[in-house]
Amino acid sequence: MQASGILVVLLTLLLLHGWMYLQQPHMIFLPSHELDQTPADWGLEYENVSLGGGEGPELHGWYIPYRGARRVLLFFHGNAGNISHRGESVAIFHRLGLNVLIFDYRGYGHSAGKPSEPGLYEDAAAAWRYLTRDRGLAPEEIVLFGRSLGGAVASRLAAHVQPGALILESTFSSARDMAHAVFPVLSRLIVLRFKFNTAAQVKRVTCPVLVIHSPDDEIIPFRLGEKVFQAAHSPKALVRIGGDHNTGFIASQPAYEHALAAFIATHFPEEQAVSD
Repeated sequence: MQASGILVVLLTLLLLHGWMYLQQPHMIFLPSHELDQTPADWGLEYENVSLGGGEGPELHGWYIPYRGARRVLLFFHGNAGNISHRGESVAIFHRLGLNVLIFDYRGYGHSAGKPSEPGLYEDAAAAWRYLTRDRGLAPEEIVLFGRSLGGAVASRLAAHVQPGALILESTFSSARDMAHAVFPVLSRLIVLRFKFNTAAQVKRVTCPVLVIHSPDDEIIPFRLGEKVFQAAHSPKALVRIGGDHNTGFIASQPAYEHALAAFIATHFPEEQAVSD
């Protein structure tokens, strides 16, 4: 190849790299600002809550109580939409006898700010402070749940605090592993701006861990969920569900809900979990 041809190739790769570098946040964070529903539309009582305050952008969330319950499930949603799109999932945890705190990351829903990887980790810490400081909950009374991208956020928080349990659903082992799965060649030619290293964080988690994933997941390969499970310390469990990435937990009912109930009953035997 002549020098001019080599120069064209290098310039093309440089332009591609620059474009991909700038586009990465738009490929990862897909927020929606309009709240389509509230828990009242799901038949649930709730409180509007504000997180963060002076320690970061003001974040909006919902606290959904279950009468008589002590434990709270702290819900970390995926990379798209907002909390108003998680009604079916919230209803499941409510039926299991848990209070639920679900909130939007910065830049999602009614939360202020702009999403970033460090920002999401700070938002998780703000939600933890709200439960432990403002509501006076003991760490062991909090169950962290992360779906998809939320699994990376939940696992990082769990590595720095001492929750009662960690549930990771349809999540990936790291942003790099995910990039290699989606763009096998291109991901090796560009600098990745995000780590979201779930597997590395899970290695530092000491509480019980439940990993849920579908072999039919068309977005996040099942092998990445297995890698997360392999990184976790015992006690741990892996539950295989069916269906696609976004609706597998619905398609796998009632087995999905029964698996959650069994995990809660095993590690919190005094909790009166109820499943239809």
